[in-house]
Amino acid sequence: MTQNSEIPNEIQDRERILVVDDEASIRRILETRLKMVGYEVFTAADGEEAVEAYQKHNPDLVILDVMMPKMDGYGVTREIRKTSETPIIILTALGDVSERITGLELGADDYVIKPFSPKELEARVKAVLRRVNHREDQPGGKITKNVITTGNIRIDTSRRQVYRKNERIRLTGMEFSLLELLVGNSGQPFSRNEILQYVWSYPADHRIDTRVVDVHISRLRSKLEVDPANPELILTARGIGYMFQRIS
Repeated sequence: MTQNSEIPNEIQDRERILVVDDEASIRRILETRLKMVGYEVFTAADGEEAVEAYQKHNPDLVILDVMMPKMDGYGVTREIRKTSETPIIILTALGDVSERITGLELGADDYVIKPFSPKELEARVKAVLRRVNHREDQPGGKITKNVITTGNIRIDTSRRQVYRKNERIRLTGMEFSLLELLVGNSGQPFSRNEILQYVWSYPADHRIDTRVVDVHISRLRSKLEVDPANPELILTARGIGYMFQRIS
């Protein structure tokens, strides 16, 4: 076997990232930087191109600007979430909190504020991909059961899938990682900052709007709870953060 015949396999093994932004300079910088650290990168200049590129290339992660022509980032997120849990990192303006919250509510996994450091974005990409693709030990001990049942909810930690009776509940990778942290430490409360450290891999001294946690908790409750307004599984630990009901 020649060296040339091995190249396609190496390319095939690389994780694929779709970068979507209407600013050519941002696309060019991100494409160059992400390729340098080993990713295969595709780009799109507007929302319609993004949907086409997503369907064509089936990327492992999408970096998505919010404000774009033809179709904005919200529309692209909706289209992707109709069929897929592919992780999405949105790019949002510094002062526009509503953009971040709306993007997260529609199913984005994380966000990076413009203007941003390419190094910071690379770190977010690495953290999200590691979380959604690989199980990691949670604090307070390992999950010893592959399947955890509470009420009519069944959580398969090895396959990273959740069921209500026999119906699968679709979770994004980050939603499952958050659920896995809480379930694996049932009865133990976690602060929002602790959740950001364990699930999103943010350093302890990193300042970020902790509403990213609140939105993900809200999304999980809407999918798992019979009455999300009065949760019985994912509880609010007053003055601390969140916890999963104690599983005996």
